[in-house]
Amino acid sequence: MWNCSPWALLPPVYSACTAAGLWVVYFVAVEHEQIEPLNSQHRRNGSRYPPYISVAGNFPPASCIFSEVMNLAAFVGLIIAVLRYLQLKHTILKPWLNIGTLLTFAIGCFGMTLVGNFQILTDHLMHNLGTLMTFGLGALFCWLQSFITLRVNLRNEGRKAGILRVLLSGAVTACMMVRSVLMFQDFHMPAARCQWALVMFFLIFISTFAIEFRHNRFDAVCTDNPGRPVALSETDAEVFRNEPDQL
Repeated sequence: MWNCSPWALLPPVYSACTAAGLWVVYFVAVEHEQIEPLNSQHRRNGSRYPPYISVAGNFPPASCIFSEVMNLAAFVGLIIAVLRYLQLKHTILKPWLNIGTLLTFAIGCFGMTLVGNFQILTDHLMHNLGTLMTFGLGALFCWLQSFITLRVNLRNEGRKAGILRVLLSGAVTACMMVRSVLMFQDFHMPAARCQWALVMFFLIFISTFAIEFRHNRFDAVCTDNPGRPVALSETDAEVFRNEPDQL
């Protein structure tokens, strides 16, 4: 019998769909011979580029898919971050930490839209700014959430979930650092593989929020302003009685 909240499905479904969308972009770019396959041993072959995610999403038709994937990922990712904020709102002892974590991820999500809408070979500056915001603030978000998980310890699951998130945060940070070093040394094929691993580790991290979300319900409530109710006049009441079909 299903005892978990349906909201527990949101993080893993988000991660799976985002990963699938990015891999579709990759395979479309490979099919059109715009980038090298990830298993290629050569940095470049003729007109093909290294298989960075941004480069795979630079050329049509893959660029159209890439923009949609990044925009939707930013939007739904922000929803998950807001739900996580609401979940911790009444349990965390330092509200500023919860607010700061939400703002960090919100800015990172904005960076995702820059990555998706400004192709790297068209607007190098804006694209790299978005990349820095996405990866840098994304890694910071991972570490902050790992710390919060260990400190809050929701349902006595904080230790296990926190250790898992610390390991994933370390993997994200390590991939980001190794990628930067490899790119600086012009080892573009290994750097591209590190970038793909970084994104997959980050999506796995987001999917772990299902651990806590399975205990919660999130409801949107709309209430009237607590003022004096307005009574219908006799004329208005007569209209409603005589012409009910107009409602």
